[in-house]
Amino acid sequence: MDAYPYPMIQPPPFHWDRSASGDEPSVHQWIQTLDPGQRPTVHGDDWDVTLLGVPLSRSSISASAASENPDAIRRAWRSFIPYHLEEGVDLTPLRVLDLGNVRQHVTDIAQCHQNIRQAVAAMRRHHPQTFPLLLGGDHSVTAMAMKGWKEAHPEHRLGILQLDTHFDLRPLEEHGPSNGTPIRNLIESGTLRGEDVVNIGLHGFFNARSLREYADKTNVRWITLKQARREGVEAVVRRELEALAQRVDAIHFTLDMDVLDVAYAPGVPASTPGGMRTDELFDACLIAGRHTKVTSMDLVCLDPYRDVAGATVKAGVHAMLSFLTGYVQWKGLSPS
Repeated sequence: MDAYPYPMIQPPPFHWDRSASGDEPSVHQWIQTLDPGQRPTVHGDDWDVTLLGVPLSRSSISASAASENPDAIRRAWRSFIPYHLEEGVDLTPLRVLDLGNVRQHVTDIAQCHQNIRQAVAAMRRHHPQTFPLLLGGDHSVTAMAMKGWKEAHPEHRLGILQLDTHFDLRPLEEHGPSNGTPIRNLIESGTLRGEDVVNIGLHGFFNARSLREYADKTNVRWITLKQARREGVEAVVRRELEALAQRVDAIHFTLDMDVLDVAYAPGVPASTPGGMRTDELFDACLIAGRHTKVTSMDLVCLDPYRDVAGATVKAGVHAMLSFLTGYVQWKGLSPS
């Protein structure tokens, strides 16, 4: 199998014309891709962040076209400027490379999951100093990505900051490695401990009592959206990250876009009323990006085929850029 730039990764499906980027580029002119006409190599010292699309949604419990999200996100980049107005932060000093997509099998979900594990493990071995940011796909990709990380870094005690409407703790024997089971998959496989999971954003009538009981039994830390709002979402995210960082070596930030209220994010497979507002989400992403123990991120469960006027896709890009703004701040790459 040809390695691009190592196994299980395919080139981005399209390339933007960057010839007219000028001094103030748009996001699609700032984020770089490898030249498909050359034998590509990735030198870790050349890049700060590596993006990877994971176009998988066959493992979703509900019907989903989240597999189309990576390309939808890429196409929306041209509507954004890599400058955060409120924070006064220029993102362009951050060197960001779009590696392309994880190879997917047409029918074999287990093979797709194995490819994700191998791709992430290869990312960590080839350039461990870069920050991996994955664009899903359904939430099953999170379990596979973290298993790949653990394979490359077996010495790491891993933690998760999860923004989600759901526990994602459904029984594996009933649902398999699907978008409803990634956190349980990670706990029961021994990839991480339940006490090292923090879930913020749960609300409403969308989680069974048995899932709450499992979360409590395994010491998962969960904070409802109502609880978070009483203290302030920003304050809760900051506090929980600090507490988690005392126990673990690396924190993975997983953003399930269904944490947003359906009014703000119609383009998710399991949209619900009563969720986060976009301003709350963007602030949470900014804080997560600033934390030195947050070493990887994924953005999942965004179905562009269900979207209305591109609202959810644009929110996804905004969330990604908010996170990178925080990352630039802690790196000290831009004055704020």
